[in-house]
Amino acid sequence: MSADRQIIHMDQDAFFVAVEVRKDPRLAGRPVIIGSLSDRGVVASCSYEARKFGIHSAMPARLARRLCPHGIWIRGNMDEYSKASHEITEIIQEQVPLLEKASIDEHYIDMTGMDKHYGTLKYAKEIRAKVIRETGLPISFGLSVNKTVSKMATNECKPNGELSVAQPGVQPFLNPLSIRKIPGLGEKTFIKLSDMGIKRIHTLAQVHPEYMTSILGKNGIWLLQKPKELMIHPSFLTRRPKRSGRNRLLTRIVSMSKRLITC
Repeated sequence: MSADRQIIHMDQDAFFVAVEVRKDPRLAGRPVIIGSLSDRGVVASCSYEARKFGIHSAMPARLARRLCPHGIWIRGNMDEYSKASHEITEIIQEQVPLLEKASIDEHYIDMTGMDKHYGTLKYAKEIRAKVIRETGLPISFGLSVNKTVSKMATNECKPNGELSVAQPGVQPFLNPLSIRKIPGLGEKTFIKLSDMGIKRIHTLAQVHPEYMTSILGKNGIWLLQKPKELMIHPSFLTRRPKRSGRNRLLTRIVSMSKRLITC
């Protein structure tokens, strides 16, 4: 990937649940659901064990109780989750040259050019291991040529996974994926395209523009452009870490380079 941008997407696995498990290890491996049990309540997050029963975020609590009657409900504590998020950000921030915090549980890292000194994939693995070691919280990452593909890579390897998709492998990676995995594609559009037999990104890329426009209007043009954008669209991160983080990274690169020379 040396000639391309190298973007890492790091995402916590079932973050809210993981924080609760860190507090109470007895919850590990159990169908844990974070949210309110009231009739108007919704699921904020849930463990992978709960997801096996069809539970997902934003699901009405009433339906979640029916699907998983033995689920363990926890109201949750956003102050604790925010504190844990800050722990993770601090760790990553001290290790990388360019960082964007996308949400409470995910970060983008631009490591373009890093492999001139040290393999980007190897470094991403080290950052992930450091987060797990110092926080006790699980995290996955995807590494690819832009933010969107790296995020899709992360989603494919979760939970507790790592996936690198270099430029030559972007199209083979995307082709078999469901169109549902395209960021920004809504449920109604997914259903309409599925009914037309368009279920994979590869199939979508073959559709004639006029036909897509006649079905979806302007949204059809946007959608047809999406597979191409995923393969060529560059990414620009919006936030830089503290200067101390960049300085420590440079110091570490120099140290590693000296070790390689003297070995």
